[in-house]
Amino acid sequence: MTPEILGMLLIATMLFAIFIGFPISFTLIFLGVFFGYIGFGKLVFFLMTFHFSASMLEQTLAAIPLFTFMGIMMEKANLMERLFTSVQMALARTKGSLFVAVLFVATIFGAATGIVGASVTILGIMSAKTMNRAKYDVRLAAGSITAGGTLGILIPPSIMLVVMGPILNVPVTDLFAAAIMPGLMLASLYTGYTLIRCHLNPSLGPVVPENLRPTSMREVWVEFFKGLVPPVLLVGSSLGSILFGLATPTEGAAMGAVGSILLTLAYRKFTFQNFKSALLKTLEITTLIMILVAASNFFGSVFSKLGTPTLITEYLMTLDLPPMVLLLIIMAFIFLLAWPLEWVPIVLIIIPIILPLIVQLGFDLTWFAILVAVNLQTAWLSPPVALSAYFLKGVVPEWDLKDIYHGMMQFMVIQVVGLTLIVLFPQIALWLPNYLYGN
Repeated sequence: MTPEILGMLLIATMLFAIFIGFPISFTLIFLGVFFGYIGFGKLVFFLMTFHFSASMLEQTLAAIPLFTFMGIMMEKANLMERLFTSVQMALARTKGSLFVAVLFVATIFGAATGIVGASVTILGIMSAKTMNRAKYDVRLAAGSITAGGTLGILIPPSIMLVVMGPILNVPVTDLFAAAIMPGLMLASLYTGYTLIRCHLNPSLGPVVPENLRPTSMREVWVEFFKGLVPPVLLVGSSLGSILFGLATPTEGAAMGAVGSILLTLAYRKFTFQNFKSALLKTLEITTLIMILVAASNFFGSVFSKLGTPTLITEYLMTLDLPPMVLLLIIMAFIFLLAWPLEWVPIVLIIIPIILPLIVQLGFDLTWFAILVAVNLQTAWLSPPVALSAYFLKGVVPEWDLKDIYHGMMQFMVIQVVGLTLIVLFPQIALWLPNYLYGN
């Protein structure tokens, strides 16, 4: 058996093992050692040592626990609840105001944490009861909550982009800058869609009942600025220092982590129990990601040394298909894989496999990274798996799962439209990094 065919068998075994439920990290390590030893002997052990050591010493990845901690502490400060309530009251006389409030808060919260499960859960807890009392359409409500919650993996500082940068050998600052416009574009598309639907059919999102409206707009605006200004200043200073070259991603993340502690202190939400819980949750998420990073780097090096990526690239190039057709095939493949898999194994395993082909086709890697990010965001809303549905169902059990799925599908179509726009007009993603860094 040739090494290239052995690599094909390696990928097939890996996908089968993951799909039937084996732990991803240990599957990658075991299969990498087993097939690597068959392919090129004892060298596989040196490869494993090198890649595990290199992954743990990658300075950019130190931003992961810091950004994760910042998001968890921001969540514990209850800033999002205050912001949601104030936006809801400020727009009380507007049709679909609660949809606008959810998506506005989701955009702000998306910049604070890249954890989709946390975002959807918090948004569901904050808004579902109010939407039910105001007799809002369940499907449109579920769609706006789940779609808004997925913005966290795209809007910087996104943990997914931090992980993707070293894999594609693209500066994380470029990815952060490239993700801002697509993220804001998607948030605007969601908001525009809900407002148009409510304008055409006011029963979908009626104005807030009189008994839920504020008595003093001054109090509303005070609450709004108290809820908006602190998180925007925190995220803005952290992200701005990174984008303008004043700090590395790790340094900017450290500023955000310290700032989140100060915010919880300022809002009198800081307790030892909350602090301990945030540290433990950060440790759990970081350990999961870092072990996967190391395992996937090792797995990818074994796969690459077997020569299979080169074989696949050469075969696809001989098909003489237009580059854009090949790109669409790759995007469809990633979309389908994102049904059973989360973004971590796709970014860490699949992207390195197809990277030689992307380089050969001459696509801009920053643009490609944003396409992958939006694609994975879309898959969070796509049945049959669509984990966002189960996060929402867990906190709003009275909503039927069928209605949640129906609502998510509407917003998945909007995300596909957004992805298509980025494919057709690459400057949506590339304008800001080009402007800032002159790439």
